[in-house]
Amino acid sequence: MTTTDDIGQEPQKTTQDDVILKEETSEMKEQAKKALRIIKEKASEEDPKLTPAVTLRTILGGDFLTADMVRRQIWLFVLMVVFCIAYVAVRYQCQQDLLTIDKLENELLDAKYKALTSSSILTEKCRESHVLDALKQNKDSLLHIADQPPYIINVPE
Repeated sequence: MTTTDDIGQEPQKTTQDDVILKEETSEMKEQAKKALRIIKEKASEEDPKLTPAVTLRTILGGDFLTADMVRRQIWLFVLMVVFCIAYVAVRYQCQQDLLTIDKLENELLDAKYKALTSSSILTEKCRESHVLDALKQNKDSLLHIADQPPYIINVPE
């Protein structure tokens, strides 16, 4: 039934081999598609879900900081950073204000001491004995101590 040609190959077997080869390649393509589908199902960009139990080992290992958890909590992290920056800024401003207050309190204390010193010097110079000594030294003054006691004048209403 088979005929041979010049080279010595059998044409019918070759066609059957081609059919078998095509069937095998189609089966291989089908298996490759199945394998790709299985790989796509198993491989995903999301991290696998971890157990809800948080242990010391997961905390120290950093396993609880998965990409999914970080993505869900990104606004919380941003808010925490903003609050930290605001806290540092307000604390710095408060320290600057405290330094200014201390400086102004020291200046006020110095001004009070100068006022007290000036007041005591003025009080000393305004005493009657010092005024009388100044009048005696200045001979051209007509002011002197009264020899008679003052009169009390009663004015009827």
